Amino acid sequence: MRRLISTLDLPKEEWLRYRKKGITGTDAGAICGLNPYSSAFQIYQNKISEDIEQTDNESMRQGRDLEEYVAQRFTEETGLKIRKANAIYQNEGYPFMLADFDRLIVGSRAGLECKTVSPYSSDKWDDGNIPLHYQMQVQHYLAVSGYDCWYVAVLIFGQKFLVRKIDRDEELIKYLITIEENFWNNNVLARVMPDPDGTDSCSETISKMYFKGDRNKQVELHGYKAVLDRRMELDSLIKKLEQEKAAIDQRIKIEMQDATIAVEAVISDGAYTSPYDIIGYRLEADYKISLSNIEQSRFDAKKFKEDDPVMYNKYCNNTASRRFMIKRAA
Repeated sequence: MRRLISTLDLPKEEWLRYRKKGITGTDAGAICGLNPYSSAFQIYQNKISEDIEQTDNESMRQGRDLEEYVAQRFTEETGLKIRKANAIYQNEGYPFMLADFDRLIVGSRAGLECKTVSPYSSDKWDDGNIPLHYQMQVQHYLAVSGYDCWYVAVLIFGQKFLVRKIDRDEELIKYLITIEENFWNNNVLARVMPDPDGTDSCSETISKMYFKGDRNKQVELHGYKAVLDRRMELDSLIKKLEQEKAAIDQRIKIEMQDATIAVEAVISDGAYTSPYDIIGYRLEADYKISLSNIEQSRFDAKKFKEDDPVMYNKYCNNTASRRFMIKRAA
């Protein structure tokens, strides 16, 4: 492991610029197709772009602000001493592999990754589980550092604090290096765009790349006939599947009538029985179904415009977007 640069007094813009020089731990899961919030396509565009995009939101800020708290809780829970790494590190054998560690464990070949998680995502950490893109992030750190294990400290807002330990997995690291090396050499350095993967992240990236259309410009597509035919087939299939799904929902709603909870009947000795045993305890079922009463207050923009058009125009924001549509030629 080689210390590339100290981050102690490094401005954020320079820190972001250094991260463009290779693949970081947070990039690893996306490149492997395992990150639900990012994609290889997005990572590629970020690496080749000269722009420094300083994306930030409330969730990201809370994660930064609470990192020190999570680290302190980790020490309280485990008794392990930690220190800040204060640097971007580089794998000496694979210099495109970079890492910016949250903390390192004092006196041990181990590190710590601090996470803050929404309670809506807490189920992803149940039963000792760790989301796959975080596992890839940690194995990337182990590949860069050469260390034996890594800890993940997780604060689930308002619910609980968890500590997970991930051991070094040589087979997984070998696989990860192969994927990252291929991406870096054959996509980033070669300036070859990865295939789009259908994710929201990919769609958002494309929208940013080509956010405004030229009405006077037309392109010819070559070799897309089979692809477009397949898209039409998929469109028809999706409509049929959505209708089938809606029919199932409708059947269940008719069975529930005005009930708000439905429980699956349990098969016992070849016959359906009550989902409760003889002393009233709930037996385990595969599905839990609810049909909740929800009341909402919605702003009637149309009526507001009719009643006070001046005030409506004052607070009306104009936005621009592009609509994508495919239909068979007449």
